[in-house]
Amino acid sequence: VGPLEGDPFGEYRRLEAKIPLSAVKLLTPCQPTKILCIGRNYVEHAREHGAEAPETPLIFMKPPSSLLAPGEAIVLPPQSQQVEHEAELVAVIGKRGRDIPPDLAAEYILGYTIGNDVTARDLQRADGQWTRAKGFDTFCPVGPWIDTDFDPADAIITCRVNGQPRQLASTRDMVFPVGALVAFLSSIMTLEPGDLIFTG
Repeated sequence: VGPLEGDPFGEYRRLEAKIPLSAVKLLTPCQPTKILCIGRNYVEHAREHGAEAPETPLIFMKPPSSLLAPGEAIVLPPQSQQVEHEAELVAVIGKRGRDIPPDLAAEYILGYTIGNDVTARDLQRADGQWTRAKGFDTFCPVGPWIDTDFDPADAIITCRVNGQPRQLASTRDMVFPVGALVAFLSSIMTLEPGDLIFTG
């Protein structure tokens, strides 16, 4: 790996990659002001929970305190007996924007990473809303890096638990594609550099 000189959300240059990856501790790839998440954005996932796909994006938020660096341990809260994974494509906002048209969304995205929308499923069912179930510390692992050349149109998202495959889906099956999500979210709130959009 090599250091960056400057701001990855502005002007920067890459310095020579001389440091072995094994010699560094990876952190979350950005520090968002907000973590925006989309619920039931895949028809099959909605059906798993006995629900229809929504007609407009179903949004919720995770607090920045839930972020977890790559390779760190998720802490299982004593309040829950059913903590589950949800591997998701995550868009990283690259510049400030409001009321962004869908066809210009790519101009506001720095790149993409992967995230785990960890969920206390029993608390989600009990509460009827999702903040507690999805907001515990360590419930938002992301990274390790941001891919700035990634095409989100048809990517396979997978998850393994203890080496066993548990999740496999293509981003082509999203109900609302990334451009539509950026447009919808930015019609509600200003998106800031480093903000994360978990795409469902």
